[in-house]
Amino acid sequence: MPETEVKPRRKPRAAVKRKKKGGPKPKKGRRPPPRSYRVALLLSLFLGPFGADRFYLGRTKSAIVKLVTLSCFGVWWLTDFILIAGDWRLDAWRRPLKH
Repeated sequence: MPETEVKPRRKPRAAVKRKKKGGPKPKKGRRPPPRSYRVALLLSLFLGPFGADRFYLGRTKSAIVKLVTLSCFGVWWLTDFILIAGDWRLDAWRRPLKH
């Protein structure tokens, strides 16, 4: 009878501290009042290709990129508009928009 090889079991790795998923970290510092859903939606609709909605929500870095790239030919504008209209977008302090 042929003997089968038994592979040794791996030792468990030490616990690795993993980053929580779910978007960017909230901004530090004093929190402004909650942002309005209607204002964000109107800014996204009319001035979205220029990043006005992201500036309003406190996401300055991505707003500058959106402004420079002109919303990546409208793709970024459309996704932001859908996220705000569907009430999925949070502000920079990870709070839902105020209705």
